[in-house]
Amino acid sequence: MNSKHISARLAGEVTLGGELSVYRLGFGAMRLTGEGIWGPPKDRKGALAVLRRAVELDVNFIDTADSYGPFVSEELIAEALYPYPRGLVIATKGGWNRPGPNQWTHDATPSHLRKAVEGSLKRLRLDRIDVYQLHVPDPVVSFDTSVETLAELRTEGKIRFVALSNVTQEHIERARKLVPIVSVQNRYSFADREWDYVVDYCQRNGLAYIPWFPLGAGKVAGAVLNRIANAHSASPTQIALAWLLRRSPIMLPIPGTSSIEHLEQNVSAASLRLTNEEFEELSEVAELVGSR
Repeated sequence: MNSKHISARLAGEVTLGGELSVYRLGFGAMRLTGEGIWGPPKDRKGALAVLRRAVELDVNFIDTADSYGPFVSEELIAEALYPYPRGLVIATKGGWNRPGPNQWTHDATPSHLRKAVEGSLKRLRLDRIDVYQLHVPDPVVSFDTSVETLAELRTEGKIRFVALSNVTQEHIERARKLVPIVSVQNRYSFADREWDYVVDYCQRNGLAYIPWFPLGAGKVAGAVLNRIANAHSASPTQIALAWLLRRSPIMLPIPGTSSIEHLEQNVSAASLRLTNEEFEELSEVAELVGSR
């Protein structure tokens, strides 16, 4: 596809909290850090160029977290894009500590979350974070206490909207009794359907669903997928993204990459339209793959 015709606009829009409309193909900024999601990228200029190219392709939803680097991903976003273009929504998260490469430890205590929000505000050069997500429930901290802390920060004007990540439907229902929730970010892909019921819950209740690992780590390969990809002159991963976009109107995939070429390929999926027959056939295959 000619790059001038690549645009996240073609994926349509989803609204967060009844106020923020974003195009339904975002960018996940985790992979812009060093190996093991630790430290700076090997190619800093390349990472900055990817972020700027994403915005050129009309991506207006960027997902990050203070734990990516740690701190590196947020710093790169600000360096590349500040002052931010009108309409750009940056969603970040807190709830992990990072003792080293590929190491993650829980910390969703009120004190840590408050420190995390303050740090993200400073690194992203924002007065208020549009979407702040609890990165993961902490098994040794009351989930309600963590959510209540984010609700307080929302009341204080430091967070516009509260969101959740890596949660069950029970978590979502509990959180919604404490503060409005605008989105849920769980693992989900063509080949990984464990959270189907959460997607359906979000659709019924008007919450955006942000699938992480949306390309399923290459597990989406298969004869049916390849055949449909060939019919559209597309790659299997582009078809997998098109399937996600078709799966639900509240779906907001955030494929990440450190390559401009891969970024353009991913955003190109916004223009793909599967037929009813193709979608149904892929859905049947996806259920079989996901149940293995």
